[in-house]
Amino acid sequence: MIGAIVLAAGQSRRMGTQKLLLPWGAKPLLAHVVDQVLAGPVWPVIVVVGRDAPAIGTVLAGRPVTLLANPRPQSEMLVSVRCGLRALSRHSEGVLVALGDQPGVTSELIGRLTAAFRSARESIVVPQCQGRRGHPIVVPRRFFTPVFQRYEGVGLRGLLEEYPDDIVEVPIDHPQTLHDLDTPEDYRRLSGPW
Repeated sequence: MIGAIVLAAGQSRRMGTQKLLLPWGAKPLLAHVVDQVLAGPVWPVIVVVGRDAPAIGTVLAGRPVTLLANPRPQSEMLVSVRCGLRALSRHSEGVLVALGDQPGVTSELIGRLTAAFRSARESIVVPQCQGRRGHPIVVPRRFFTPVFQRYEGVGLRGLLEEYPDDIVEVPIDHPQTLHDLDTPEDYRRLSGPW
């Protein structure tokens, strides 16, 4: 069993408004991302939220996810990852970590990443396009302890740097798939046709 953590506790400072609630097609951005994760071969799906938890809870109402509040929403992303890891079943072989503001993520990509994880069970799996890595990332259980103990200030990038020989890259065709939305310009650019 591979669990999933969707990171949705960010402050959206550069966007100027809560980006996860912005429209993406017919639904809010976070609902779009969570629906793609739910359609993939992962369970359970944990959404780590911050200060906008009530609004996000409304947006995700009726979906089979666990909402988990980051007790330190002003903190770095690694704290949210750790919150999600604590909530995972001890039976989880690994976890897929997705960004709530990454609209290019698809259930097909999640399926490819989890298939690669099952083929190379003890490896970290990352998507890669044109030499650039991104999210979602699949982390085997054997790396949970290092994630709890290290990488302050660098997040999961520190895990990849410490264990370069334990990484499997899954090639993808469209670089936009790896982009997240941080600014109004990002939102306008990625909302247009690919």
